Amino acid sequence: MAGARVKRAIIVGGSMSGLLSGLLLRRAGWAVDIYERVDSELSGRGAGIVAQYELIERLRGLGLATDELGVHITTRKILDVLGRLTHEFECPQVLTAWERVYRLLRDAFPPACYHRGRGAAKFTQNADAVQAHFSDGEIIEADLLVVAWRALVAEDAIPPAVHRELFAYMTFSLPPGEQFLGYPVAGPDNDLRPGHRRYNVVWYRPADEATKLQWLLTDQRGVTHAISIPPPLIRPEAIAEMRADAERLVAPQFRQIVRLIEEPILQPIYDLESPRMAFGRVAIVGDAAFVARPHVAAGVSKAADDAAALAGALQHEMDVAAALQGFEAARLPQNRQIIERARHLGAYLQATRTQEEQARAGRHSNDAAVIAETAVLDFLYA
Repeated sequence: MAGARVKRAIIVGGSMSGLLSGLLLRRAGWAVDIYERVDSELSGRGAGIVAQYELIERLRGLGLATDELGVHITTRKILDVLGRLTHEFECPQVLTAWERVYRLLRDAFPPACYHRGRGAAKFTQNADAVQAHFSDGEIIEADLLVVAWRALVAEDAIPPAVHRELFAYMTFSLPPGEQFLGYPVAGPDNDLRPGHRRYNVVWYRPADEATKLQWLLTDQRGVTHAISIPPPLIRPEAIAEMRADAERLVAPQFRQIVRLIEEPILQPIYDLESPRMAFGRVAIVGDAAFVARPHVAAGVSKAADDAAALAGALQHEMDVAAALQGFEAARLPQNRQIIERARHLGAYLQATRTQEEQARAGRHSNDAAVIAETAVLDFLYA
């Protein structure tokens, strides 16, 4: 008797969510092809991320080595504007770079099934299959379609005295209504050797959307970019303002770090909350469905949980559309919880606030709350 037909999945988007979904579906017995619209390799993109426990467990479940995933720290610190230690908090975590996790996943996925330079234009579906229509005119049919979208300083450039105070920790500086933090990550080509790593710096600053944000996103030619601006196009006056503000607002140790930044990255922070994650035979996962502010550091862990829930639902339910309904029912509440938590933690950083947001800011903006709540996922399991 002939064996059961192998089901086929098409994944549109070859970043973290797509690779995690593809690897988990392959493990469940599906034939999977990933289509990425960018023609070049995605490695080298992104900056520092927190490798949450949940992500590490997903990677181990795929049989991937996690012993050298990133830099292990045990302690967080807050430094005031004079550089004095005001708070210390024990919080063991693994800090890594987007590129390192991506490379681990990319190397595990069969190269012949990963297609670069292939952008999807639309999809159609019926009761038996879903069709992906690509921009080059090709139409590919499958049982399932998954949609998945997606300033560092060299360690050896940091003065020894600053390195001793900062590099082994996640360290914060908290100007009024703002948050500056830094932590160590892997170096170029995923290098974890001491002296070859990098220091990831993030400065959250409020900017009125109608005025300040538009000024920041306008390049030297007078072109205002809609969502983000490429680093080479950021105007010198915007960078000069950032550097001048650092000299008066953050701890002296961080001022020295800012002076070492050659090409800062400017990235506006937005929320995205989708009311649905399943559409017949089409599922959306990761940042295609929910984009949370980075204060919870849940982006890659959220993508891994989406992918695991999708693969699990398809293993336990033969009907694809019914399985996706179960996947959606499982993931919508937790994704919404992550979005809500991110809004709470980020309320005090907003340029304009409602009365409710002001109340949130009061609860989450004090030093003790910032150092204990930023980039941890305990709230999901409380």
